[in-house]
Amino acid sequence: MTLPLQDSILIVDFGSQVTQLIARRVREAGVYSEIAPFNSAAEAFARMQPKGVILSGGPSSVMWDDSPRAPQAIFDAGVPVLGICYGQQTMMQQLGGNVEGGESGEFGRAFIEVKKSCALFDGLWNEGERHQVWMSHGDKVTQLAPGFEVVATSEGAPFAVTANEARRFYATQFHPEVVHTPDGGKLLANFVRHVCGLAGDWTMAEFRATKIADIRAQVGEGRVICGLSGGVDSAVAAVLIHEAIGDQLTCVFVDHGLMRLGEAEQVVSLFREHYGIKLVHVNAEERFLGGLAGLTDPEKKRKFIGGEFIAVFEEEAATIGGADFLAQGTLYPDVIESVSFTGGPSVTIKSHHNVGGLPERMNMQLVEPLRELFKDEVRVLGKELGLPDIFVGRHPFPGPGLAIRIPGEVTKDRCDILRKADAVYLEEIRNAGLYDAIWQAFAVLLPVRTVGVMGDLRTYDSVCALRAVTSTDGMTADIYPFDAAFLSRVATRIINEVKGINRVVYDFTSKPPGTIEWE
Repeated sequence: MTLPLQDSILIVDFGSQVTQLIARRVREAGVYSEIAPFNSAAEAFARMQPKGVILSGGPSSVMWDDSPRAPQAIFDAGVPVLGICYGQQTMMQQLGGNVEGGESGEFGRAFIEVKKSCALFDGLWNEGERHQVWMSHGDKVTQLAPGFEVVATSEGAPFAVTANEARRFYATQFHPEVVHTPDGGKLLANFVRHVCGLAGDWTMAEFRATKIADIRAQVGEGRVICGLSGGVDSAVAAVLIHEAIGDQLTCVFVDHGLMRLGEAEQVVSLFREHYGIKLVHVNAEERFLGGLAGLTDPEKKRKFIGGEFIAVFEEEAATIGGADFLAQGTLYPDVIESVSFTGGPSVTIKSHHNVGGLPERMNMQLVEPLRELFKDEVRVLGKELGLPDIFVGRHPFPGPGLAIRIPGEVTKDRCDILRKADAVYLEEIRNAGLYDAIWQAFAVLLPVRTVGVMGDLRTYDSVCALRAVTSTDGMTADIYPFDAAFLSRVATRIINEVKGINRVVYDFTSKPPGTIEWE
């Protein structure tokens, strides 16, 4: 992209499950950042020419013969470098220090004692103070590389923070990116703004302008077909692309019969009538439900839906005289979660269709204008583009729609039951004034039937599960703590109003990094 990448931070990923949180914290400081796996970091460093580099944590041990390393060019370039956990250890090892494994590690909450001031601590931590941090390591540094000194220690890590002020190299054994290190975000902001000298003025308005230029440069006089799903990602992508190339864009809304209640009508009204975007509305419910018949494996359902979407787009592109590009609302978490950056323990944990490229048979290129953004940043961009709150603030909805909220076989009857239950649930959340406090809430129709009594009759109907979580980036999530009165009210309404459900349960599971939505 044509962002001013020289005013950016490169994050080298060694496979940590929380590397994306480093990028989040850097962007919260108003600085653009990108993540690159260690084995392609040299190329990314040369391309970006960043003002600073952060080395992430990871599951490897630097004592392994084949453990990952940072490109030597990073240490030779004269830019500030911050190593975190494994990043600290490989920095020390590569620059002449030593790391050893211990009989025990240091995991969870810990306290460090500041031994000496340094630029990383300026205005934040002072000599002699103790601060809470989050540790997660087995190996530890036992000898510093030349030019480094200890600036903070912990009970389990005598080199908890080290610094080479002359070279502007810093390293922490703890993880500043996680919320369990209360001052971690400020520490990272200190690094990118004070140590690296960046202004912290990266804005969504700047992203909008530069991304429009990117789209125009990529597309030229070509024609783009964009798939609308009804969610915020594809909506924002479509409006941004339309602003860039106007009538060269045709949107295709594939109504696969797996939408939430009333969403198809909303999508058509907004894009066709409000924005005047060329929109093809394809009613493909029978086609998708027919293909899903008999499928129970969640991965097979995802693959079928993704493949069928592509088939529809190919057909519609032919009807409009051909298209050169296919636009998608791919986000940064999609990219991070859909590839194994290290080829090791950090494995593929999601299967977003078409991330990484289209099938070879398609004579189209991908346009993914949101590929560098997190979900909350997409919402900010949506507001920047003037999208109404009903779309910008809408809870995320996956491309496969209700298909992954119906474990087991997907049928029209089960979709209709779930649509009604989900609508009741969301209506009660809105009535309680909680919708904007929740990142995502939805109902799930379980492949379980139970015996119940309704009035004087026995019933044998389905179980509905309710889920609600809070999150900022969609990578991790905590349950929303509804009170018992609310849950009782929702359950009563669903059982009374939705034929086919006689029991409602609430999912109290939090979402650790990288876990999929339901199946």
